[in-house]
Amino acid sequence: MHRWPEEVGRADTPAFALADSDDNSVWGVCADVSGLFVDPPVRSYQLLACAPAGPLREALYESGKAPYEPRPLGDLWLRPVGDERCPEDSERLDAWQLADVRVIGHHPHPADPSLTDVFIEGADGYPDPPDDPYLAAGLLLHNGCEHLGTCADFSDIVAPDAPDDEPPDSPLCLLGCAPGDRLRSALAAGTRRRLRLGEAQLLVLDRNGAEDTYRYVNAEVADWKPSLLGPGLLDIRLTQGLWDPPPPRARPMWQRWYDGPPTAPNQWAGYGTRDRWLHLQCVQERGIRQSGPAAPPGRVYELDGRHITDVAGLYLALGEAMRGPGRYFGWNADALDDCLCGGFGVTTPCTVVWHDARIARRSLGRVLNSQGDPYSYFDLVLEVLRDGRVEVRLKD
Repeated sequence: MHRWPEEVGRADTPAFALADSDDNSVWGVCADVSGLFVDPPVRSYQLLACAPAGPLREALYESGKAPYEPRPLGDLWLRPVGDERCPEDSERLDAWQLADVRVIGHHPHPADPSLTDVFIEGADGYPDPPDDPYLAAGLLLHNGCEHLGTCADFSDIVAPDAPDDEPPDSPLCLLGCAPGDRLRSALAAGTRRRLRLGEAQLLVLDRNGAEDTYRYVNAEVADWKPSLLGPGLLDIRLTQGLWDPPPPRARPMWQRWYDGPPTAPNQWAGYGTRDRWLHLQCVQERGIRQSGPAAPPGRVYELDGRHITDVAGLYLALGEAMRGPGRYFGWNADALDDCLCGGFGVTTPCTVVWHDARIARRSLGRVLNSQGDPYSYFDLVLEVLRDGRVEVRLKD
């Protein structure tokens, strides 16, 4: 548990702590942090000579209506097409993802008006594109569920006045910080060498001062000043932001976990797919820490399938069925297999009664892998469960 130093005289608990990544020693605790939630940088791209299909074709149709507004497309996968000049096993044919894509414009392709040049914007997804993607034979487009067509080429759109370098980080600022002895000594010295604290963890604390989750940061102090949050406290600005900052839309979820883990099932059910993934990330980071005695083998678990309309919903519902609200039991097939091997409160053999299984069968019965090839995620999960000595009883 993290507490304020006695000389601060505060009755509450700190919300954050900065700790050395090597020895876990605490540099200081603080009341708040600015620069914690940061939207990923959005870039503009063009899909040249595009033959759109599905949601992409619908977005182009909608974007032609007045008044013009960018049209959301969701996540977009781009998979280079191979030919005799590029072998099928080449890494240059690996697919990559853009997240939160929006259509911002389009016009007929100059050389063939039956095709369309499409202008989009989006953030880097996962995985990144290959170092040298093969584009000579065009690309296939999909969103993980259905194909969105093809395009002959893909490129960044660089504004004439765009800087050559990446945009600067949003610096992290520790607000109302009570520095420990090491940090106080570094501030007193004030030299650049002493102010380079090194790799650190920003510990996110819960209402009781216990560690909830963390994020990494290269901690170098830029400047500091007395804080308005209390006598003896400092506002300390670092030169860089977090390595992997959560997006602003995750703020309400983080606040709910600060107050305590979920106590009732299906609190995520009303979320869209992107927010479900954010909630699942909270479960993965926080719920994985909640441990208890392993259940004996032979137990029967009831899986509520009413809200399993996407992959994130599947693992959220499965975690609640196997371990309780806010608990973790995998986020992909490999992680689920790991959980079934023990250490996550469930002992096999056991039984899962999957209620309303028809919903997941319909939603996940045909999805696309990163390369755009169809398969059944529903059947994949059944196979992982059964290989892990789980009897699955499907109740439609």
